[in-house]
Parts: sequence; C-alpha cells; structure tokens
Amino acid sequence: MENKIKKSVAILLAHIIKIDNRDLEKEAPLFCQLMEMDFGCGPEEAKAFLQQSVQEDYDLDEHIAIINEALCDDKLSKMHILEQMNHIIYSDTITPNDYEEFERIKKALFSC
Repeated sequence: MENKIKKSVAILLAHIIKIDNRDLEKEAPLFCQLMEMDFGCGPEEAKAFLQQSVQEDYDLDEHIAIINEALCDDKLSKMHILEQMNHIIYSDTITPNDYEEFERIKKALFSC
C-alpha cells in the first residue's frame, strides 16, 4: 500500500508541474526534497517519479481516492500534502489555474 500512496502523492505533486508546463530540471530539486521527506526517496528515484508522472496519462481523481483511503482520518497528513503542493505552486509563476486546481484537490482530499 505504501508504494501506491508514494506514487499517488508523487502524481499529485507533479500535477501542478505538468499542468503549468514547468521546466522539469528547475522543479526537480524541490520535488525530490519533498519526496525524500515523505518517503525517503533518493534523488534518482524521486526524479524518475517526476519524469514518469509528467509523461504518462493519469486519472488524478483515482490518485486522490488512494490518498483519501489511506489517510481518511489523518487530516494533519492531508494538510501536509497540501502544504507541499503550495511549495510547488510558489516555486514558479503562479497562475489563477494553480489555485483553482489547488482548491479542487483540497475539496476532494477532505471528502471522506
């Protein structure tokens, strides 16, 4: 289950990078730092997660559901994930779409 959560959190964090077409090389250090803090991912593993996440098609709602299932009663961990998303958002130019997406994800994460 931890690998599913790790992948789902990676996709959630990479989602902002993907929808904004951000520079992967510029965003990789922050992404890697966040994945290391949460899951002990080494830089190469985290960078591979980032590259895979932005290249593949995914169902974001499915990954939010996986996180919800694992952390249903753990609001603090969900807030931590949102805080990390915020770090990613602030790491580059902020667009109105970023916060619309943030609010949509926040609502979905706290649906259980």
